[in-house]
This record gives sequence, C-alpha cells and structure tokens, in this order.
Amino acid sequence: MIRPALGTALLALGLAACSPQAQDRITRDAARATLTRVVTDRYPALPVEPAIDCLIDNASAVQIRALAADAVLGPTEGTIEIVSQIVSKPETLTCLAAEGLPALLR
Repeated sequence: MIRPALGTALLALGLAACSPQAQDRITRDAARATLTRVVTDRYPALPVEPAIDCLIDNASAVQIRALAADAVLGPTEGTIEIVSQIVSKPETLTCLAAEGLPALLR
C-alpha cells in the first residue's frame, strides 16, 4: 500500500505548480508510459501506439490518474486490473478493431 501512495504523492508534488492544461498533459503522458509497459508485456500482438491511444481515450479520469501514479514506481497488479477494465470496455474494443487491426495489416 505504501508503493501506490508514494507514486501518487510524487506525482502530486510534480503537478502542484502547473496550469490545469499542463497537469492534464503530464498526467496523460505518465499514464501513457505505464500503459506502454503493460501493453508491450501483456498484449504483445497489439500495435503499441494505436493501442495506447485507444486505452487513453477510453479511460476514466480516475483510471488515468491511477496509471499516472504507477509510472513513478512501475506497474503493479492493480495496474494490470485497471488496464484489463479499460480493454474490456466495448468502446475500447471498437477502437482497437478500427485502429489496431489496420496497423497490424500495414
């Protein structure tokens, strides 16, 4: 439990002096870093960039913040669960079919 709390605290400290737009960009970039690690490990057949875009676009704000916090210390089992929840959303599956499959065929 200390590990996620530490990641969240470090992320909050880094965002404290930023504008809301900069905070959002930094948080999303940190979430992307975490997602990249999980996608390449758990879903190696997916094209990384289109998959990350689909996941970010279909994640809730709470999920994005949790993924961003995990960027500091690395993915945990909780991270994997969050990614699995996002992947299982119908909107994400539709996006992956539309964006990920064409990338595989190129």
